[in-house]
Amino acid sequence: MSYQVLARKWRPRSFNEMVGQTHVLKALINALDSQRLHHAYLFTGTRGVGKTTIARIIAKCLNCETGISSTPCGVCSICKEIDEGRFIDLIEVDAASRTKVEDTRELLDNVQYSPSRGRFKVYLIDEVHMLSTSSFNALLKTLEEPPPHVKFLLATTDPQKLPVTVLSRCLQFSLKNMPPERVVDHLTHVLAAENIPFENDALWLLGRAADGSMRDAMSLTDQAIAFGEGKVLAADVRAMLGTLDHGQVYGVLHALLEGDTRALIEAVRHLAEQGPDWNGVLSEMLNVLHRVAIAQALPEVVDNGQGDRERVLELARVLPSEDVQFYYQMGLIGRRDLPLSPDPRSGFEMVLLRMLAFRPADTHDAPRVALKPLGISQATADPSTNPVAGAAIAAPVSAPVAASPAPQPASVIEAAAAAPEMPAAVMSHVQVEPEVVEVVAGQPSPVEIAPAPAPAPAPAPAPAPAAAVVDLPWEEQVQAPVAEVAEPVATIAPEVIPDAVPPAVLESQPAEPVPLADADDDEPPLGDYDYVEMDAESFDYDFDAVERAASSEPEVLPAAQPATGLAADWLELFPKLGLSGMTGSIGANCTLISVEGDNWLLHLDPAHSALFNPTQQRRLNDALNQFHGRELKVLIELCKPEQETPAQAAASKRANRQREAEASIHQDPVIQQMIQQFAAVIRADSIEPLDTPVNP
Repeated sequence: MSYQVLARKWRPRSFNEMVGQTHVLKALINALDSQRLHHAYLFTGTRGVGKTTIARIIAKCLNCETGISSTPCGVCSICKEIDEGRFIDLIEVDAASRTKVEDTRELLDNVQYSPSRGRFKVYLIDEVHMLSTSSFNALLKTLEEPPPHVKFLLATTDPQKLPVTVLSRCLQFSLKNMPPERVVDHLTHVLAAENIPFENDALWLLGRAADGSMRDAMSLTDQAIAFGEGKVLAADVRAMLGTLDHGQVYGVLHALLEGDTRALIEAVRHLAEQGPDWNGVLSEMLNVLHRVAIAQALPEVVDNGQGDRERVLELARVLPSEDVQFYYQMGLIGRRDLPLSPDPRSGFEMVLLRMLAFRPADTHDAPRVALKPLGISQATADPSTNPVAGAAIAAPVSAPVAASPAPQPASVIEAAAAAPEMPAAVMSHVQVEPEVVEVVAGQPSPVEIAPAPAPAPAPAPAPAPAAAVVDLPWEEQVQAPVAEVAEPVATIAPEVIPDAVPPAVLESQPAEPVPLADADDDEPPLGDYDYVEMDAESFDYDFDAVERAASSEPEVLPAAQPATGLAADWLELFPKLGLSGMTGSIGANCTLISVEGDNWLLHLDPAHSALFNPTQQRRLNDALNQFHGRELKVLIELCKPEQETPAQAAASKRANRQREAEASIHQDPVIQQMIQQFAAVIRADSIEPLDTPVNP
């Protein structure tokens, strides 16, 4: 006998054998037991969740020889024929292969005939969303009012593609995805019945890989059995699926928790041996951190979807909540920046090292147990333990003083000369600016403080006045008062640049204030700014704004006097000329002053002189010539018009229309009611007349 795969062998044959989908089974069982049967059912859901299985069980319940009920006998001839797929009154149609309207019409031609053996003729149409529009239209009437002996069972994975006319004629049931816990429970039952050895971790790997599909889980289990030579082992399943060992993710998190850099790098090395997707590793870490945060907030709601609930609860107990949030945010940013790293592994390592370097400070109320101290240097470490700082403190000072922002007190200078090798505890109280001492390569030093043996304990000498140090010339050498040079060293004072000498040191040169910034300087002084790289999408600068601002017309001001006489005639004449553009703008800001025969004199507002040129005057003259049908001579002078111009008249009309529109809004009873009841506010800048005149 040929081998039958687990997905077909363990397909449920009754509602009692169904796994999950309780919300669907309850409605169907009650409908069958109470004989409240609909003529069309639609089952939706992803692949492998039981759509076709439920449809076949319904067909068995409707045609079982014992009667219509939710518990078919399963032993009668009809039940066996349905289980074997050879019942004549169960017509299964694959809509994906029969999409034409001719196929649907051929199918519906037999609807009117009574069933051959059963009570009902059941049409099971799988993947019904694949039918064409014409097929749906041909099916609608029969689907709405089928004969009493016909039942339609439709199944689809994409209900969005179904017409609403079909959805409204069916009872729709949405099947849910299978959670990993339910998949693992069912696989445990199946493998135990099949006498196949298995490991629980392997089943959790299969349950997560199934992604909510029980059929996929059964198919993967068949593959795992073949891969493991009759056994389902975690190592074999992990190798078959190519997935990451979840325990190694916890190893990385535990090393991070302990602050052990060596263990962290070692965990990364073990991960690298499997050649993982480093982005996927970060994703797994984020999933665990998310579940840890949930466990810290509500431990009882933590699921066991990955078979590691106890590990999650343990991490939630020992890991501070602020660390969880910090690591999660670091991981999100690391996933975003991972494609920018030289290689994925180095980017992943840098994310972990960044988590260690910027780990939040300990808090007293954090829900955790005592942790080991971090294996990295802290910002609050004692400077005396720093070997680099100790070497810098013990080194003798032999360098010219350059551009000091303020003179050092004499007590500090004398103490440094008397005891160049002071303990670190003393030097920790001496503040030294980073730019006070400068070593110039290739130049002899004018200040030589030779190292001397530490003096015997004695009272500190009285400090000299600070003025004595300030009055020293820049070229003079400062000799240590108590230190003697073993071997004299000939020193040559370097050439002094007057601009580099601080004003506070020289008495002969007056102190001049240093300007903060030149008013005409194109480049501002350097500031402490963060550099932000702009890209083409985020760079939102309007390069045409300056050009538009330069070419924009000045604001039209109201006229001093209303237009009368020739000015009023110009207001009526100008719209008839049909001018537009710059010529129209010039004509709109002119007023007619005098007409002597064919000689016309216009005054143009000087504010619009930038637009005026001989070409514009010629175009205006040509328009007047064409309108009057004779040759006119037009002269335009730049003079402020005393009477209203067409532009001013249009602006005045617009202002009046705006005031009328605002008044109508304020006087509207509905708006007044909204202001009183809801404290509404009228935005004047949002009011615009509907028939605003176009600019002349």
